[in-house]
Amino acid sequence: MELRHLRYFIAVAELRSVRSASEQLHVTQPAISRQIQDLERAIGATLFERTPRGLMLTAAGDAYLFEAREILARVDAANRLARQIASGSRGRLRVGFVENAAWSGIVSNALREFEQAVPQVALELQPMNTPEQLEAIVAGRLDGGFCYRVGVLPEGIASVPVLEQNVLLAVPDAWPLGKTGAVSTTDLREIPFIAFPRRVYPAYYDRLLSACAERGLTLDIRQEASTETAILSLVSAGIGAAIVNAANRDRPPARVRFVDLKDLSVPLPLEFCYAANRANVALDRFVDRLR
Repeated sequence: MELRHLRYFIAVAELRSVRSASEQLHVTQPAISRQIQDLERAIGATLFERTPRGLMLTAAGDAYLFEAREILARVDAANRLARQIASGSRGRLRVGFVENAAWSGIVSNALREFEQAVPQVALELQPMNTPEQLEAIVAGRLDGGFCYRVGVLPEGIASVPVLEQNVLLAVPDAWPLGKTGAVSTTDLREIPFIAFPRRVYPAYYDRLLSACAERGLTLDIRQEASTETAILSLVSAGIGAAIVNAANRDRPPARVRFVDLKDLSVPLPLEFCYAANRANVALDRFVDRLR
């Protein structure tokens, strides 16, 4: 059985005439009659009876007409869906992001504009740190993500530069340090610090401590927390200072003061990283718009 059997059957059932169906479909009457007979043999039931007023559906034919219309409607919907996905106007896009990256206008604008331009693409956003995002992209759990890239990307991952951040100092507001302006690394000796555990992002951890060492500074790390939100909450509680992403300047917590560093720089390039060889037209469209 093929789809044309259903189309011929529906046309004959609606027009009650093989001749009228032939004219509508531009198919010869013998060909349509033959297809209807083949369909009845395949089903094992008579679908039409001939009357002086034309062809009439049997009870089996009437039930079959409803189902045949449903089948063709589903086939047409599947065809439309496939075309939309192939064009990137419909589908799913799974995007990770470091939370403080989304505070930047360029990231939030890119996500909002993509949703407005392609509303039928389901945009699934997942907050993750950079190593978690890269692991998820490699494993196929994410299509891409906004990552602070430090070091070499895993094989098979490409990226689009978005912006570059740096680091600054976060101190409890009650501390006098930095109240008059930017500070030097020499001002940071012998004060308690809060930092990430190395396992959270080894490349960034090593880069930060190496940059401090180059300035003769060894951080006195008293506490560790796995997110910058948690780190800043400890700073707010007066536990210690922290060197954090400058993106946090846009969302200052209570009782925390941000201070610029005169002689310490740890560039944090924000990039949209994605699987270079993964077939997803919606991802291609997002990358093109981001560029």
